[in-house]
Formats: sequence, C-alpha cells, structure tokens
Amino acid sequence: MFSPAAALRRSVLPALAVALLAGALPAHAQSPAAAATLPEAVSSTAAAEETGEDAEMSRKLPLPRFVSLKSARVNLRVGPGKDYAVSWLFTKPGLPVEIIQEYDLWRRIRDAEGTEGWVYHSLLSGERTALAAPWLKGKKDATIMMHRAAAQDGAVVAEMEPGVVTKVRECSFGWCQVEAGGRKGFVSQNEMWGVYPDERF
Repeated sequence: MFSPAAALRRSVLPALAVALLAGALPAHAQSPAAAATLPEAVSSTAAAEETGEDAEMSRKLPLPRFVSLKSARVNLRVGPGKDYAVSWLFTKPGLPVEIIQEYDLWRRIRDAEGTEGWVYHSLLSGERTALAAPWLKGKKDATIMMHRAAAQDGAVVAEMEPGVVTKVRECSFGWCQVEAGGRKGFVSQNEMWGVYPDERF
C-alpha cells in the first residue's frame, strides 16, 4: 500500500545527481531545474491535471500495463498528488510508459530508461505506442527492420533507428503492426519496448 506521507519524505536530489553525473538527460525529459524555465509548459500541465477522468483510465485494468503520454508536457511527481514535488518533465507526447501502481486517480509509471514517478491519470492515453529497440541506442549501425509482412523474409519497407516512437496497431504471434514516419509495416515483437512478450491485441 502506498503511503503518501512516506513518499513526501523522500528526496529526489540523490537520483537527479546520479543522472547528471551519468551524462545528459534524455531528450524526451527535463530536470525540475530546466522545467522551471518553462512556466507556460508547467502551467499547461497543471491545467491538464484538473481535467476530467479519461475514459480509457476509468475502467479497472490489469497491472502492470502499457499506455502512452497524452500531453506534450507531463509532470512526473514523487508522490500521487499535486502537492508533491515534480522530479521530471516529459516533453514527448506519445511516449510509451508502463503503469506499475495506482493510487486513487494517480498512476505510478516507468519509462524505457527506468525513470519512475506519479502522474495524473488524464495525462495518459490508452493508445498503444512502442519504442524500437531502445536498448540498442549508441551501438554502431544498429537498425530495426520494418517488414511489409509479418515474416523475417518479408520485404523491408523501412529501417528505424533505435528509440524511434511507433504507433502500434496490433500484435499477435510475435509480430506487431506499426506505423512510424508515414510508413506502415510489421516489426518483430521482441524488438519493441511498449508491448509485452506474447501480448495480443
């Protein structure tokens, strides 16, 4: 059971220090210090947090589950409430995230890089997206093939760089039908982050 009081006592500064020492922050997120220079963005996110419940989030759904970010500015908080500090600012709509915990109308999420925190439910969408093999980022000549048919010997319609966000239409029998950059095709399910192995929908 989540304890808001306990979460409030936790400091996010050590985690941010580790992120800064490790290198640049991810392109799809900003630190609280950087977010402070964007008052309009933070204000728009705060306004979005006041909106009504998203229909996709109103139903009782299993945990964990994948969803995507609905807004271009999503505050990630250290606890389930607007009184908790913002530890991260996501700046990429459509980014896939995994819901790992729920508390009232708040969702604890995790992204592909392991960053975790709480967001208001209406900032999330049930639309499925996925990242093309983000674990291959930085590897020389790494590409992910999009095929015309759900088969390894199918004609290649596109080559994607690791980390490209795709819209996922459906997944079955180890393949996902996706769309990215105006191209549509099939990608091996085990080359995507945002869908579970053997998941079908």
